[in-house]
Amino acid sequence: MLVDIQDLRIAFVSNGTRFEAVRGISLSLDLREKLGIVGESGSGKSLTARALMRLLPKQADVRATKMTFDGIDLLSQSEREMRKIRGGRMGFVLQDPKYSLNPVKTIGTQIAESWRTHKRGNRKEAREAALDLLEQVMIRDPKKVLDAYPHEISGGMGQRAMIAMMLAPDPELLIADEPTSALDASVQAEILRLIDHLVESRGMGLILISHDLPLVSHFCDRVSVMYMGQQMEEIAAADLARAEHPYTRGLLNCMPMLNKPRAILPVLHRDVAWLEEKAQ
Repeated sequence: MLVDIQDLRIAFVSNGTRFEAVRGISLSLDLREKLGIVGESGSGKSLTARALMRLLPKQADVRATKMTFDGIDLLSQSEREMRKIRGGRMGFVLQDPKYSLNPVKTIGTQIAESWRTHKRGNRKEAREAALDLLEQVMIRDPKKVLDAYPHEISGGMGQRAMIAMMLAPDPELLIADEPTSALDASVQAEILRLIDHLVESRGMGLILISHDLPLVSHFCDRVSVMYMGQQMEEIAAADLARAEHPYTRGLLNCMPMLNKPRAILPVLHRDVAWLEEKAQ
């Protein structure tokens, strides 16, 4: 098993008050498998991913019965040991390239830097590798993009460049946090097809974080639904439309549908019992 998380809890203390932002999350993932994590903003999706990569601030209290990557206990690893895993064996694609790419460095320089950090090659080799990676993510005119700055390329190209940067060390796990939310609808499908192709061709595992249920149901193998830091249910993506938990049903019912237009969308009813059931 590539990823195994059992009873993950993440808490923060503010003004003497402890707040548990993630409560009892359990997830697993194998190579070539695609797991979707869905839920509203603030449900703990990104916190869970960052905890797996040990990227949370020091004030975060992270506990779990088990949190392993390829059999390695991540909770017991030093920061030096984590730096060999993070980036090298785990890649993290963030949602908006405008804020994630360095504005004063060219695209090629940033990809080459990622490659050299893990591959230890010289500058010429790194530049050639960066060009090859841009070709792999299907960027038109990769030589031009190689020497361009982030503000000189489109959002779709920027996201492809970020994916290329994460692929440079040949990771076994790719975490994509809302990778298409900042892109036009016409570009979203291209990016998702690219990610799908890379996962299959490279044999990686994928964790896709999203609030778009139809997208996840068509793209992933399994879906984990989160609400207020807790896991409501995990279901096969193909069965998402037949989900039984009232929260998942509520999310699905709140979505507009072109084939069944409604004058007023229903409001999601939130039941305190959802959280009480999980707390037992």
